[in-house]
Amino acid sequence: MPRAGKKNEPFSVRDVRGRSVLLHACCAPDSTAVLDWWKPLVKRLAVLFYNPNVYPPDEYERRLEAMRIVSRRWAVELIEDEYEADAPAFNSAFEPYALEAEGGKRCAVCFELRLRATAQKTQELGFDSFATTLTISPHKNHRLINALGTRAGAEFGVDYVPTNFKRQEGFKRSVELSRELGLYRQRYCGCRYSLPERLQTDE
Repeated sequence: MPRAGKKNEPFSVRDVRGRSVLLHACCAPDSTAVLDWWKPLVKRLAVLFYNPNVYPPDEYERRLEAMRIVSRRWAVELIEDEYEADAPAFNSAFEPYALEAEGGKRCAVCFELRLRATAQKTQELGFDSFATTLTISPHKNHRLINALGTRAGAEFGVDYVPTNFKRQEGFKRSVELSRELGLYRQRYCGCRYSLPERLQTDE
C-alpha cells in the first residue's frame, strides 16, 4: 500500500513538485486546502469536476458553481466533465447497495467510478499524474481511496498520488478557507441514497 507521506505529511512533496497533476475535486470546499498546498509546487495543475453521483441536478449545479469560484481564486484550469450523460450509470451502480449505510460498498463503487474516469482523463490529456480531494473528508477512508486510485492508475498507465489530506488539519483549513470565500457547503455526500440519511440525522 502506498503511503500518503512520511510521519504526519498529507502527501509526498516529491510526488507533485515540478509535475503536471490532474486533481479530481469532489467539491469546492474540500479542494481549497489542497490547492493552497499544491499550487506553488506543481508545474501544471488542473481540477477535474467529475461527480455524476450528485443528486438532484440543481444540487450538482450549486456545487459546480462553488467550484468555479475556487478555480478562479487559485487561478487553475477547471475541467467540467459529464454529468447528465453519466448520472444514470451511477444510479444503476448504486442501486444494489441502496440499503447500506454511508461508508459501505456503495461509496467504494462511487470512488472507483470517479477515480477510473480521472485516470482515463489524465492519460488523454497528457498529465504526469492524478489525485483526488476525497481523502480530506473525516468521513472517508483514505486507505481505500488510495488503493482504488492506485489500481485505476495502473489500468490506464498513469501515476496516482496517494494522499491523506486530513493530516496537518487539512479539513479544518478547508473549512476556514471556505468560510473566507463564502462557499456553499453541502449537507450530504451527494447521491440520492445519502440524502435521506442526512435528513434523518437532522431530525
